Amino acid sequence: MKKASIFMVIAAAAGLASCTAQAPKADLKSESDSLSYAFGLTQTQGFKEYLVQQLRVDTAYIGEVVKGIVDGANGQDVQKQTAYVEGVKIGQMMAESWVSGLTADVYGEESTESIDKDNLVAGFVDGTLEKGQKMTIDEAIDYVETIMEAANEKRMEEQYGANREAGKNFLAENKNKEGVQVTPSGLQYKVIKMGKGAIPTEDDYVSCHYEGTLIDGTVFDSSIKRGEPTVFGVSQVIKGWTEALTMMPVGSKWELYIPQELAYGSRNQGQIKPFSTLIFEVELLGIEE
Repeated sequence: MKKASIFMVIAAAAGLASCTAQAPKADLKSESDSLSYAFGLTQTQGFKEYLVQQLRVDTAYIGEVVKGIVDGANGQDVQKQTAYVEGVKIGQMMAESWVSGLTADVYGEESTESIDKDNLVAGFVDGTLEKGQKMTIDEAIDYVETIMEAANEKRMEEQYGANREAGKNFLAENKNKEGVQVTPSGLQYKVIKMGKGAIPTEDDYVSCHYEGTLIDGTVFDSSIKRGEPTVFGVSQVIKGWTEALTMMPVGSKWELYIPQELAYGSRNQGQIKPFSTLIFEVELLGIEE
């Protein structure tokens, strides 16, 4: 999806109607400003439908809702009518929980960076009034997703980056051991027993016995200990498994050394933490009909 050119947008917001003269104007001078505005804008999807269908607000009073949002975000609580009161509640929620929650999600609780309340409210107001938007809803969604993904990757790297390095060191040493072979993808394997049966394709289902361990020797899963083989689709497992199975004749038993990028990558799988290199002993028992 095409990314929004955030830092090239015009920095002055369009003027609001007279009933919303107190609304803050967007001032997009930094990434934080733009992200704050984008967050506000994305939250207006379905907002009018919610006001009309759930809260029974007359669309003629959308301006009052916006006025209430602005006043609520600025700490005022003046009850005039349903639309205004609901706006106050939403504005208070923005100021009290959205700003702190979004800041923690994006920048972390200890960061000096912060979501900007005025730009957050400005984005919400522009989206609600459907005019003066600095970006389209799709651009806002895309921008938020991009920033959130980058923030998540950064947190993952800070918390689990050591797993990546440990895995790289393990594989660098392991590839030189007797019997270990390396494929172009980086998958390493050692043949314990070479079978004489058919070789599965990615469209096949197979029956296997296996045991999986972390590089520190921790066993995280074992069909052998359960005493029952597992049946699954060759293309329905991690990439390292799929690659190995499409090279293994039935009857083979191999030991696989799977780099994190061919395993679960940045995903947290309980005992398998992000960026973990995995070791599997796999016995291919048969191809299912």
